[in-house]
Amino acid sequence: MNLPPLIQAFVLHFGEMGSRWGINRTVGQVYAVIFLANRPVCADDLVDAVGVARSNVAMALKELQSWELIRLKHVPGERRDFYTTLDDIWAIVRKLVEQRKRREIDPTLTVLRELLMQSPASEEERFAQERMQEMHGVIELLTGWYDDIERLETERLVQLLSLGSKIVKALEWKDKLFVVKGGRGRGKRARDDDPGEVD
Repeated sequence: MNLPPLIQAFVLHFGEMGSRWGINRTVGQVYAVIFLANRPVCADDLVDAVGVARSNVAMALKELQSWELIRLKHVPGERRDFYTTLDDIWAIVRKLVEQRKRREIDPTLTVLRELLMQSPASEEERFAQERMQEMHGVIELLTGWYDDIERLETERLVQLLSLGSKIVKALEWKDKLFVVKGGRGRGKRARDDDPGEVD
């Protein structure tokens, strides 16, 4: 690699992490170089920076474009294609999550729905369908949550994520308030003989 040590360390790490996420190592490294560059870069820059064949860089660029993680940038006086990443880090994170969901979660939901619509032919299949139903329910819950989060403005999303464990405390407070107001839920403050009565 023909990169400064600090940048090279990040690019190498990003390539390793990319391979663990199911992305080709070269794709991860090419993206890292584009992400850290202070100017648009072309394929020649990437070949020099990452130290791989031009054909590998071309395939990496094609893959990154299909993920909508990079975009073409016109440079006056240049006939070559130049690339940049999205400017907003939150837009990048949203795009990554969206693409992972579309490529990995959505197909799994489709298969689960198809299998759950079939009539089980044996007790073994009936049990398997019950397990699939549980999995389907959890994934549907998570994707519904994702859809709600995806609609939030970035500022609201940052505020929500910054709350951390405070969300759990708010839910605990809500549960206590529910019991105090005579809810039918069982809590520490509700008497066994009358769920609506509090100490």
